[in-house]
Amino acid sequence: MKKMLMVTSALALGLATTAAKADPEAEVLHWWTSGGEAAAVKVLMEEFNANGGTWTDMPVAGGGGDAAMTALRARVLSGNAPTAVQLKGPSIQEWYEEGALGNIQDVAEAENWDELLPEAIQYHLKCDGEYCAAPVNIHRIDWIWSNSDILDEAGIEPPKNWDEFNAAAEKLQGMGILPLAHGGQAWQDATLFEAVAVGLGGPDFYRKALVDLDQDALKSDTMKQVFDQMRTLRGYVDDNFSGRDWNLATAMVINGEAAFQIMGDWAKGEFIAAGKEPGKDFYCSSPSGGAYLYNVDSFAFFNVDGEDRQAGQKLLAKLTMGENFQKVFNLNKGSIPARLDVSMDEFEFCGRQSNADLNEAIDNGFLLPSYAHGMALRGAQAGAITDVVTAHFNSDMSAEQAVEQLANAVAASQ
Repeated sequence: MKKMLMVTSALALGLATTAAKADPEAEVLHWWTSGGEAAAVKVLMEEFNANGGTWTDMPVAGGGGDAAMTALRARVLSGNAPTAVQLKGPSIQEWYEEGALGNIQDVAEAENWDELLPEAIQYHLKCDGEYCAAPVNIHRIDWIWSNSDILDEAGIEPPKNWDEFNAAAEKLQGMGILPLAHGGQAWQDATLFEAVAVGLGGPDFYRKALVDLDQDALKSDTMKQVFDQMRTLRGYVDDNFSGRDWNLATAMVINGEAAFQIMGDWAKGEFIAAGKEPGKDFYCSSPSGGAYLYNVDSFAFFNVDGEDRQAGQKLLAKLTMGENFQKVFNLNKGSIPARLDVSMDEFEFCGRQSNADLNEAIDNGFLLPSYAHGMALRGAQAGAITDVVTAHFNSDMSAEQAVEQLANAVAASQ
């Protein structure tokens, strides 16, 4: 009846008036729920609304995005996909292959995205050569965060390789200080693992083993050294680490309950949200020797009906890559802009260092996608690696056994 009345009204007017421009609407599914993350996504929400849009927030906490992906699958299967979803890496192409994603190439061309983004990052955002997702940021994964008071009192410099880290951890343990705050969740174990792999093996080894899945690299003596270092790290965490969320581990470093955390730069957002100053209250260093492990959060745009929702997608895509949002969002989030032309003047020490390291890694060919955070591999392959990593970290499995299981698991996943 309602539709009939609307049609009758239009006919009575003789279609003499042009329909009003659709008001942009966006229902956005994401997993930015911790303190620093929530403050960051609020920036985009407020900018979207200020530009005449209506934002419906759909945060899903837990599992490093696993719970959000479960919710997304249910929505898509029910024929009610969200307007935009926080996705990254090969999962974008997987959804495209299922016919679920739309296209925002017109926005990308109008805003010159190809001129503004690193080529490696563009690869993740395009479906059959055209943009189907918009990048929010670039996260660096391979950071060591440290409590400055603890390190200064112990006379320890922020470690820049794994030998320095082990020496610092042994000294701290001797002083009765917990060296490493860690959360015993599979994705956090994987985060440790890839940071160890690139730091011990270098960029070429990392690319062969955890991007190309080369069996020789997976079975190598270098990979055995990686698992040996993981066993060493296991000895630096407390007995209550199992199941701990990453931000609670960050809080342990903030509160002086532990000296170090190995985590992506979203941890920096937690330090800043707690009123801590980079370079003063906490330090940042990387054990990767010039390599840069990245994770890019993006909004992928799903096929939706309705001019209002489609207008919302275009507005959201434009704002997401806007210079203002790229700056303000990443100042809150702890990451750095995906756009290469954004001034870093307002960013703190660790942000500027991350940007400088990013550009150096681009020049040297050392910009590497994170396997642990869904940038390098598809789900089955990444899951096979992580299952072995977690099994080793939580048992007495030898490095030799872990390497054998790793090679076999990867082969079975392909």
